Amino acid sequence: MRTLVDLGDTQLQALDELSKKEKRSRAALIRQAIDDYLAKRRDIQEGDAFGLWGKRKVDGLAYQEKVRREW
Repeated sequence: MRTLVDLGDTQLQALDELSKKEKRSRAALIRQAIDDYLAKRRDIQEGDAFGLWGKRKVDGLAYQEKVRREW
C-alpha cells in the first residue's frame, strides 16, 4: 500500500546517504524504521502491564480464588 509522507530536506539527504551506504532503497529503509518504531512502542505498552500487582502481600492466585468464591 502506498502512503504519502512529507519529509524535510535534511531527512531526505540522510536517507539517500544511508541508502547508498547500505545498498538498500529509501523505501526499504523507511519500512524498517517504521517496523522498529512499532516494535519499540509495542514493547513499551506490553511492559506497562507488568508489575500492576505491585507490592501486595497476597498471592495473585489466592486472591483470584477468593474473589471467585464470592460469586
